[in-house]
Amino acid sequence: MDLLERETVLRDLAGHLKAAVSGPGRLALVRGEAGIGKSAVVRRLAQIADPHIRVVTGACDPLATPRPLGPLLDLAPHLGREVRTALAATPTGPGRPDEVYDCLLADLSAYPSLLVVEDIHWADEATLDLLRYLARRLPNVPALVLATYRDDEIGRTHDVTALLGTLAGYPWVYRHDLAPLSRRAVARLATGHAVDAERLYLVSAGNPFLVTEILAAPAEPIPATVREAVAGRLVCLSAAARRVVDVLAVLGTQVPLRLLAGVLPAPEEALDEAVACGIVRTHGQVAEFRHELTRLAVLEAVPAAARLRIHRQVLAAMRSGPVAEEDLALLADHAAGAGDPAAVLRYAPAAAVRAAALGAHQEAADQYAHALRYADRLPSEQRISLLEGHSQACLLSGRLDEGIASRRTAVRLRRALGDRLREGENLRWLSCWLWPAGRAAEARRTGVDAVRVLEGLTPGRELARAYLNLCRLACYGHEGEAAVAGHAGKAIALAERSGDTGVLVQARFHTAAARVLREGRGWEECERAVSDAMAAGLPLDAGALALVMCWLAALRRDAVRAAAAVSRAEDYCLDHDLPAYLLCARAWGSWGLLNRGSWSRAADAAQKILAHPGPPPVARALALTVLALVRARQGTPEVWPPLDEAAHLVDPGCLRDTGLGWEAPVEAAWLTGDHERVRAEARSGLAALADRIHPWLSGPLACWIRRAGGEPPQVPAAGPYALELAGDWAGAAARWDGLGCPYDAALARLSGDASALRQALAAFEALGTRPAVARTRSLMRVRGVRPVRQGPRPATRANPYRLTNREMDVLKLLDEGLSDAEIAARLYISPKTAGHHVGAVLTKLGVHSRHEAARKHHGPERE
Repeated sequence: MDLLERETVLRDLAGHLKAAVSGPGRLALVRGEAGIGKSAVVRRLAQIADPHIRVVTGACDPLATPRPLGPLLDLAPHLGREVRTALAATPTGPGRPDEVYDCLLADLSAYPSLLVVEDIHWADEATLDLLRYLARRLPNVPALVLATYRDDEIGRTHDVTALLGTLAGYPWVYRHDLAPLSRRAVARLATGHAVDAERLYLVSAGNPFLVTEILAAPAEPIPATVREAVAGRLVCLSAAARRVVDVLAVLGTQVPLRLLAGVLPAPEEALDEAVACGIVRTHGQVAEFRHELTRLAVLEAVPAAARLRIHRQVLAAMRSGPVAEEDLALLADHAAGAGDPAAVLRYAPAAAVRAAALGAHQEAADQYAHALRYADRLPSEQRISLLEGHSQACLLSGRLDEGIASRRTAVRLRRALGDRLREGENLRWLSCWLWPAGRAAEARRTGVDAVRVLEGLTPGRELARAYLNLCRLACYGHEGEAAVAGHAGKAIALAERSGDTGVLVQARFHTAAARVLREGRGWEECERAVSDAMAAGLPLDAGALALVMCWLAALRRDAVRAAAAVSRAEDYCLDHDLPAYLLCARAWGSWGLLNRGSWSRAADAAQKILAHPGPPPVARALALTVLALVRARQGTPEVWPPLDEAAHLVDPGCLRDTGLGWEAPVEAAWLTGDHERVRAEARSGLAALADRIHPWLSGPLACWIRRAGGEPPQVPAAGPYALELAGDWAGAAARWDGLGCPYDAALARLSGDASALRQALAAFEALGTRPAVARTRSLMRVRGVRPVRQGPRPATRANPYRLTNREMDVLKLLDEGLSDAEIAARLYISPKTAGHHVGAVLTKLGVHSRHEAARKHHGPERE
């Protein structure tokens, strides 16, 4: 088929390729619905590429459990020996994903290359991580990496959506959309065929694949759906050819001809017939459907009994010879389809181990789940091992509920076997993951149980880790430096004997973190510990510590440290496939943005966490709280529902310890003028903190009582809070300014003189917090302070139409054709407020319509 209406995309991609091979490298994303012609564009680009440019292509497969690094396995034969060696060594060598990624990067650095990865909407986690890894380093590589995906098959919670979010900030990443064909293009393709071109366009909606499929069977009437089109062609096949098509549909994409021959005797003639009919195609030693939609339509028509039979035949064929480790996932998939418990139990655990070694924890969890369906057939020890592996893979891939459930079962079965050592170890793991699940009290009880069990045995590495767990929980629960140091000392004493570097680093870190929480001293020690863990190649330990640094910085309202900590944690978690840690880091990051007064960015970050299918409850609760506070500060509705949801997601201790849990409803009540509720909520929070010493939790609550006209109790208060409580509003405001927290600085100035009140009002207006502006104006009236109008701000004076910054934001969205409601949603303001802004923009521009406003917006820019 001619590549009609694809000239622009091809020209752009060719330009990217030419620029990339000369350096710096680029990443191009080609997206569109199924059948829109992405693969055809990629093939044409490869054909027109300079002969000196190496072209390597791999594709992702639509398996129930995708092959880890499947595309890399496809293109490995065309890469250098180092890549092939690293890839072949991955099942056994330490640090395998990093080794493979580094070797691929070095290989791409050596040759001008076009590297294509098709259909990343079917990609496994390790492949997506590979793309993240390459994307970050492409400016130093003479290569164009081109990835294709179906944008109609990825929702807001899809893994590819997360990848796209990571790539959003890279200026060397380019995106290209393939649109449906126009009526004119479809009519041109229909020329010479006995079809109604208009009906062809209406039936196909301009989808090139559907058009081609329909035109490939001109003797058949034009079908109304893809299913009918495929079914119409299948009717023309002989029984043998239909059998080949059915088998290929069950086998999946890119089926090796040797495997097809192992299932069907002498399939060559029947395969030729299917190819001639346009259903499938062959290239080299591989047969495949011309499009996945066709395969799925065929597969749907294959009777369940026939599918079962084919899966069994394929399984037998694949097992008849040596089994390559890269085929374990396929074998497990066909074993599950064949309903063969013994085969599932043989291949799924092995596939899970390999996936975990490659950093594909999601796939590992799925493979363990396949095996656990038949685990009651296994001896207890093997069943427990599967549960433990499943738990760890689930926890590392962010599936906390599944992971915790499997770990609970493992604890019970270990106890029944009398295996006290592994019972204690499982209790410790269970405790570790109960805290991010929002169950702080249970995490503490379970951690104590782990120590109790292990203390009855010969002291060793397991007990050291159990003591370390109590050290961590004491730190997160603000139990004080003495409690943290006590557990840490026991852990260190045992770790020094066993040489457990992870315990030593974490114990040092949490002891220093306890000092940071109470006194502010210890940052440098914490930083050294994080660096040591990363340098020692301890991804779980280093990831956890990097995450805690995000929490410490956000909790202490240190904007600079928070931004740096979140950036480091994100990079590390992405590189080491730690999605649960990553989401928590981003939750603390949203709080950091809130502290800096970046309302829209904070809300966007929180919404992305909430849109994810499985954030840890702690991360979700924090994101809900941040979102509620943005709404409260901006004066938009729906403040209390997210706060109520957050309160029910995690237990009260966990909600308190994270930092915002008690303070958020207090502030929300203050912004609505409900002083009685402010005082009641704040005193309730202080009562819950009575047995803890944490100035960054108790200090703000005492300040809110004071702001609401109450007499604050004597409680530990951190620097700026202590200054405000002591009446030094100027000192408190200066400290907040130094920390990069303009909203908190403005709150402190509310206790000041007339000049301070005017400064607070200006700050609140600049931040766009209407309720705080109203509260400040009310306070100024009570004190007899008149606001001083100083005229438009410099940005407004510089604008040719005297538009404010907010009005410029509205004008840009008018240019996009957004309605008032859409503008309100984008700017986190009410539709009524958006309407007022739109009216002001039209008046200042002297126009009568949105269209005229958008056109006038571009006039001065061109002039």
